[in-house]
Amino acid sequence: MPEPRTRRPYVFLMTATLVALAVTLPGQAGASSGLPAVTPRAETAPLHDDEAGGNSDADDPAIWRDAAQPGRSLVVATAKEGGLRVYDLDAREIQSLPAPAGPTPEDAPGRFNNVDLVQGLKLSTGRADLAVTSDRGNDRLRFYRIDRDRAGGPLTDVTDPAGAPVFSADQEEINEQRTAYGLATWTDRASGRSYALVSRRETTSVALLELLPTRSGTVGYRKLRTIDLPSSFTLPDGTSWTPCLEPGELPQVEGMVVDPANGVLYAGQEDVGIWRLRADLTGTPRLIDKVREYGVPGTYDEATEECTPGADPGYGGSRISADVEGLTLLPEADGDGYLLASSQGDNTFAAYDREPADRNEYEGGFRVTAASATLDGSEECDGAAALNAPLGRRYPNGLLVVQDGDETPRSGDRAATGFKFVDLADVLTALDD
Repeated sequence: MPEPRTRRPYVFLMTATLVALAVTLPGQAGASSGLPAVTPRAETAPLHDDEAGGNSDADDPAIWRDAAQPGRSLVVATAKEGGLRVYDLDAREIQSLPAPAGPTPEDAPGRFNNVDLVQGLKLSTGRADLAVTSDRGNDRLRFYRIDRDRAGGPLTDVTDPAGAPVFSADQEEINEQRTAYGLATWTDRASGRSYALVSRRETTSVALLELLPTRSGTVGYRKLRTIDLPSSFTLPDGTSWTPCLEPGELPQVEGMVVDPANGVLYAGQEDVGIWRLRADLTGTPRLIDKVREYGVPGTYDEATEECTPGADPGYGGSRISADVEGLTLLPEADGDGYLLASSQGDNTFAAYDREPADRNEYEGGFRVTAASATLDGSEECDGAAALNAPLGRRYPNGLLVVQDGDETPRSGDRAATGFKFVDLADVLTALDD
């Protein structure tokens, strides 16, 4: 089967144009300029999305903390067709797991999109921490038990082979690749049950799945409910607006995170903004911030597969630029903290107050910039993960891991991606300035 196409290359051209327009609008000038910069302490080896590189493309990280020996904590990250990578705190790869193939060579191959963690899930073999990933290629979730000192690597596949597709009715529909995409896990403190929230590619759908351990020590799931976020919006002047996408596509969600303290889900609708809603998918979603491009009309050209933007009516936000991507929580000891969002369109990160009672107000932002000629910053960031806890000598104040969508310097003409490791103390200092 042909390699699934990259999502909407014309949108990035449109976004670049709109960012240039947005920073000159009244009241928005310099909205993303002048932000403080932080630099990474380490980076992973570059991944290459070509045959020689195993079609590996960095996307989304998660940080697992070894409670007994925090300095031996791990970063688990997706590489799309390249499967999963596991890194130590020096950003050295210690394990690589392939994505499973499709049922036949003619079917879509496995493609790991996002990853999150579940702590202390009760399996038939005892409680275990799990890495959970969305397999976009096969429209399923996959589960990996984390055993730090296991021979052969810390991750072991414990996926129930009977797991059904998350959204698709059959393999033909799976091959269309409107499949499991964004992912966030959540354990309800009241019931102790664990869940995954999964978005559907090129649609506005988000599904709630309950995680179900089996008697054999594997993990499956069942779908409880699905919601659809809006795809069109009424603007203040009474007109209707829909983001300019390829015909048949809707504005999708990818970046998601659940605040475990209150069961609130934050979901990034890439071309729209950030939603806040109950993690059980009941109640009414609330849009807490909009991308700059919100409300800008666009005309799609079939010949060029690009969108040409019209005049900006000024209804968008001033903090994030499409696509809004990786969302992660940065909780603080006093119960406060931040929601961090990757503003992919202008290579910045935005921080919002964690508390819904404070209306998730914008608290500041920062950039991840080059530390040296060989250790670059983060551009076109897809995914991010923060952990505000001591991680040994290397990161005593915690860690932020961000995807870098344009790894430099390049090896010849090969485009590369990877992950940057940032001292969380530097991030907190930047946000306090």
